Amino acid sequence: MCRSIKTLRPPVIPEEATEEEIRAAALQYVRKVSGFRAPAAHNREVFDHAVEAIAAATAELLDGLEVRGATPQRA
Repeated sequence: MCRSIKTLRPPVIPEEATEEEIRAAALQYVRKVSGFRAPAAHNREVFDHAVEAIAAATAELLDGLEVRGATPQRA
């Protein structure tokens, strides 16, 4: 569906996804689903809320994934 959204988990990317990368993926998703590149003023609040909710859900997903066979991340 959103071919421009890249995989954000190791080992596909060498390090943890940044907040900026997660938000960019969420924005692409909301743009695709809504059909708007930029919402009209009367839709801005709901559009921005959706981006933030999806970014939060994405961060939660990435934090909870266990990728077997991947090299463990070093702290």
